[in-house]
Amino acid sequence: MATNNFKSGNEIVIPENPLSMYLFNSTRSAWIWLIIRLYVGYVWLSSGIGKVGNDAWIGENAGAAIQGFVGGAIEKSAAGPDVSGWYATFLEQIVLPNATVFSYLVVFGEIAVGLGLILGLLTGIAAFFGSIMNVAFLFAGTLSANPLLFILATWLVLAWKVAGWYGLDRWALPKLGTPWNTSKF
Repeated sequence: MATNNFKSGNEIVIPENPLSMYLFNSTRSAWIWLIIRLYVGYVWLSSGIGKVGNDAWIGENAGAAIQGFVGGAIEKSAAGPDVSGWYATFLEQIVLPNATVFSYLVVFGEIAVGLGLILGLLTGIAAFFGSIMNVAFLFAGTLSANPLLFILATWLVLAWKVAGWYGLDRWALPKLGTPWNTSKF
């Protein structure tokens, strides 16, 4: 029986299928990722900028919004399975006492992720941190746009090589290299 697999030493290498090769390795698919990247980046950036002028996020009452959000998540945990007990404990023991710090992290994290995605700079890294924030919000029992943003961010992470082609990654990635390509480091 003939196969398209080939052996490289003791390793069997399975060739990439044409669709994933196109989506995740070919710059011809960059226009798809540009649309997704701009949408997700816009959502993050507008969310972060919207919080900048809000005193409950940044300013004299910084942390008040986080306290309210965490309080609601802890109530959901007590009321039912929307928030896991271990996550409610994390929120109560770590986030709540440091609400001001987390408030600034959320605001500037949202802005940084949004800018990274819109500019196409370190797209995979920006999408990864966006997905981490989405997961944190989902664990706290907040749906809204988080499931969709998480899925799109995960795809952007997978497409990191071409997702920023129509952006600054086109020039930054060849100059920066990758950690597994030690000739740049």
